[in-house]
Amino acid sequence: MPSTHLAASIDAHSRDRADRVALSYERRTLTYAELGDLTREFREQLRRLELPAGSTVCVPAHKTPETIALLTAVFHEGLIALAPSPDLGIAARTRLAQQARASHSLTVAADGALTAEAVTANAVEAEGFDRADAGRTRLLLTTSGSTGTPKIVPIPVEGFDAFADWATAEFALTGDDVALSYAPLNFDLALLDVWTFLRLGAQVVLVPKDRATEAPHLQGLVGGHGVTFVQGVPMLHRLLVQDGPEFTAVRTLITTGDSLAPELLEPMTRTFPNARFHNIFGCTETNDSFLHAIDPHTAAAQPIGRPLAGVRALVVDAEGRTVTGAGTGELLVSTPFQTAGYLRSVLNEQAFTVREGHVYYRTGDIVSRTDEGLFTLEGRADWQVKVRGVRTNLQEVETVVAAHPDVAEAVVVALPDEQTGVRLHAHVTRHPATALTGLRLRTHISKHLPRHAIPSSVHVTEAPMPRTSTGKPDRNLIRNNRMKETQTA
Repeated sequence: MPSTHLAASIDAHSRDRADRVALSYERRTLTYAELGDLTREFREQLRRLELPAGSTVCVPAHKTPETIALLTAVFHEGLIALAPSPDLGIAARTRLAQQARASHSLTVAADGALTAEAVTANAVEAEGFDRADAGRTRLLLTTSGSTGTPKIVPIPVEGFDAFADWATAEFALTGDDVALSYAPLNFDLALLDVWTFLRLGAQVVLVPKDRATEAPHLQGLVGGHGVTFVQGVPMLHRLLVQDGPEFTAVRTLITTGDSLAPELLEPMTRTFPNARFHNIFGCTETNDSFLHAIDPHTAAAQPIGRPLAGVRALVVDAEGRTVTGAGTGELLVSTPFQTAGYLRSVLNEQAFTVREGHVYYRTGDIVSRTDEGLFTLEGRADWQVKVRGVRTNLQEVETVVAAHPDVAEAVVVALPDEQTGVRLHAHVTRHPATALTGLRLRTHISKHLPRHAIPSSVHVTEAPMPRTSTGKPDRNLIRNNRMKETQTA
């Protein structure tokens, strides 16, 4: 990942592009000269810690210019940065730092003051976790932790360089581009809209977490900074098209992380009249794997596209047999950008497999492939649940619920049940000024789904759907809240 090569590039820009803006944050801007100065200050402070080469430090990924400068200093000094979400509780963050064998936890204030707290070693926490290799990585990211404790993912130096080269060529990026960075800094999306752009000497406009749902603020950033590159989940695009603005400077728009509603395409073409639209599909373990050029004039659901150059993609059936030609099954991918494995190596046997001499990551995604090689996401393997012994696809149930004209958005989750094993719960946001009730919605669902697939409980509200930091519906929060309500009822 971000390596000494990246750090050297940013250092060169501090001299060759000294007066060009590197980072914009709130009402502040840092030129490349200022970013270089701040990075050098942090390098001096890191040296005072007298850390052995290749040591790991924990840097909570606050999305600020100071944190980016600190991470750059860490890369420069040949250290490894574990960059967990700053939203993790202190206990969880400490546990991750111990697992990664981090010597210190580093935080930086807005005034540039660096705080270094020693991490108490814990042999029990570190058991089963390999020591990160500074020859292969400078950055450790974590998975979302949606199914438990986040997994630590080493991002390979060579993998980042290959990815940045691909993205630069694919989207014709230059040092004159301006990226809107919407996702959290600890997400793999930042490899593109932060680190690749800084590698080029381009400008990065950082969206503060507490303003990520404010349409006027987001629109002001895109228009006010002359943004040319926008990457984000569909919620970002929905916010940017509110009230019909027009951003003629944007030439590349990428949607990722969730399916793009067809009804968004028409307003997007008006808002971004000069942009090319793309869907990118991937995950932290493999980085981007698929690319699809979106036709804004189609109302059909968007596929995830075709594998990037150098990416191998297999479809396997329930018995693990490779599906040739058209078919449906779990997606396995092998990319030039992927990690060599989790830091906790015991997890690798389930997640990675060797086929045809290449290491593939088992994505857990169910896809269909046409004879022409076009891939479409059908759902998650873990979205397949059994209700009363009958296999049920949660995504199919969501699709039926969302088809009701009064439904603005819907999420269906599986809850444990002593009698049936699993029961379904639907959390629905209705359109304002509609009279939709749970009973009416269940009547609608019963016309389209068999009895076992009808949610046993439905919550209808006009309140916004709870979301994760990347704008996806927060299924875990919805599930947990419903379980608490059931327990206290």
